[in-house]
Amino acid sequence: QELKKSNFFEDVHDVVKLIPKGRVTSYGAIASYLGITKSARVVGWAMKYSHNDKSIPAHRVVNRNGVLTGKHNFIEKKMDKLLGDEGIQIKDNQIINFKEVFWNPSNELEL
Repeated sequence: QELKKSNFFEDVHDVVKLIPKGRVTSYGAIASYLGITKSARVVGWAMKYSHNDKSIPAHRVVNRNGVLTGKHNFIEKKMDKLLGDEGIQIKDNQIINFKEVFWNPSNELEL
């Protein structure tokens, strides 16, 4: 059964498009910004359905600890390679300087 793309998915994708190059955010930070705290998993579903759209930098969304949890969804280019190309350092599937490169949409964007 295929999920229908909802306006929420589009809202998630719109936020992800605003993440600056060389920065990352988390599923939970996006959910919180969109006003649905504790819905990080739904943001994850939205991200899963973004991979056909090259305008959405899905590689910039990681879990709350900086772990590349969505990397199995990347086929052509690897998530860690895409992040590395932007200057983000990764070791053992985790961003090394996560706090320094973390981008919080609630602090950076206006509602």
